[in-house]
Amino acid sequence: MSRIGAKPIPIPEKVEVSVQDSTVTVKGTNGEITKEFASEMEVRVDDGEVIVERPDDNKSYRALHGLTRSMIASMIEGVEKRFEKRLELSGVGYRVRNQGNNLLIEVGYSHPVEVEPKPGIELEAEDNTITVRGIDKQLVGEMAAEIRAIRKPEPYKGKGIRYVGEYIRRKEGKIG
Repeated sequence: MSRIGAKPIPIPEKVEVSVQDSTVTVKGTNGEITKEFASEMEVRVDDGEVIVERPDDNKSYRALHGLTRSMIASMIEGVEKRFEKRLELSGVGYRVRNQGNNLLIEVGYSHPVEVEPKPGIELEAEDNTITVRGIDKQLVGEMAAEIRAIRKPEPYKGKGIRYVGEYIRRKEGKIG
């Protein structure tokens, strides 16, 4: 039995979950998310809890069982609290600023890089910190990864865009 998949997901007071065939819709104070899951997984709402069950102990079903349960739990958490990832720019002359909903990032290229948020994502720049917020955990992580990929932190001086709290292994460089 999947340890993660077997756990029921409690539904908070202000969150509403509805299941139709293999589509799960979660509504909360911060918005609404709808996702379609594998039709083999049985998702049902009982007594203020979401329960995910699998048809048998086939290896692929066991994997889908835990995945489905985790994704539904993330959907519930997202509409209740929202997800957030923070990135920081480090380097001489590296700057970021808001331009409407978009961000203008200057990280050593001959031109500023304009980043447009995906639907459902909110971008905010303050000093040299970028905050990515949204109710979909996957989209928030994807958007943060795309911003980081504009100028990954390099190992010699540590310049670039990195997650707040991320440790960059430094290399020694040339010894003359």
